[in-house]
Amino acid sequence: MKITVSVTNDLVTDQRVHKVCTTLTQNGYEVKLVGRKFRNSPPLERIYKTDRLRLFFNCSAFFYAEYNIRLFFYLLFDKTDLYLSNDTDSLPANYLASKIRRKPLVFDAHEMFPEVPEVTNRKLVKRVWTRLEDWIFPHLKHCYTVCQSIADYYHIKYKINMEVVRNIPTAFKHEGAKAQSHKENKNNPLCLCDILSSRSQKIILYQGAVNVGRGIDRIIDAMSYLDDFVFYVVGDGDILQELKERVNRLKLNEKVIFTGRVPFEVLPAYTACADIGVNLLENRGLNYYYSLPNRIFDYMRMHVPVLACDFPEIRRIVAHYGTGTLVNHYEPQFLAETIKQMLVQGKNEAGFAAANAELSWEKESETLLNVIRKALIIAES
Repeated sequence: MKITVSVTNDLVTDQRVHKVCTTLTQNGYEVKLVGRKFRNSPPLERIYKTDRLRLFFNCSAFFYAEYNIRLFFYLLFDKTDLYLSNDTDSLPANYLASKIRRKPLVFDAHEMFPEVPEVTNRKLVKRVWTRLEDWIFPHLKHCYTVCQSIADYYHIKYKINMEVVRNIPTAFKHEGAKAQSHKENKNNPLCLCDILSSRSQKIILYQGAVNVGRGIDRIIDAMSYLDDFVFYVVGDGDILQELKERVNRLKLNEKVIFTGRVPFEVLPAYTACADIGVNLLENRGLNYYYSLPNRIFDYMRMHVPVLACDFPEIRRIVAHYGTGTLVNHYEPQFLAETIKQMLVQGKNEAGFAAANAELSWEKESETLLNVIRKALIIAES
């Protein structure tokens, strides 16, 4: 059976979509992943087919309109048995194509799109995405999302039953993974593993999108009170330049390092060398408040304690397994003292071991496979 998966990014750093496509391929499906291509997008080598569309527009409403129009005609003539749409921004094209061709549609909600910080404070933009969800979501029969809170929200709002597939890394042994990460990335000049041997500072790490409301600026401000630490920001995004200017203004260039975007294949090498991971989301809408970022699990997998916001889904993991410290306010001196105290306390190795034994993509993906199988069976009946 052929499955066409679509997403609006360039596929390079999207771990969740890669895990989905890999799992489907390993279970006998013929998978093709469709995204977009930037001028600087690196080449891809995957075990499944990929196709990236070149667009005239790469931002604003024009991008979303062009992408969905292009994707609609692409899907309309694509030889496939099932469409798998990732997030609301790829859903209109998939929904229309599935209706016209009478093919099953599966939807993966990575987030609550109208509630992302870049949208929620722009009334007209939010209204457009909300109307799109109001139009399509009540008709979704096969769908899943990243956490229970989002599933509950959409069940209350649209009376749909979303399954939950959390974005947990694949299972592996902690020490073996660290050694392999070091070996594969030893020639990378920005690799933290090399820097560890030449630096005496402890490493604080943020990995992921460098966007508004991620709390990166809060850690930058706290670095003035952390003499023996260096803060690595691994990722790219809308406010990267703004943060660099903040670092220059505070004269923290030696203490805050921006690596830029890193492919997910080499990201574990960075994670493995950190002493503290951070995930300080601000409450800028329900999408952040209900989020369960994959970095929480990436830190967990590498036994890196996390300094995290005390939001419901994050609390369920961090508090239950004791893999970090939860905070409710982000004053620079308070964060600095909390980070120092986390190092004094040390790691809860038993908590990390329990979390890694119980949580894995292999277990989560059973739900994904059941959703796909159900959609195909119903379509054939």
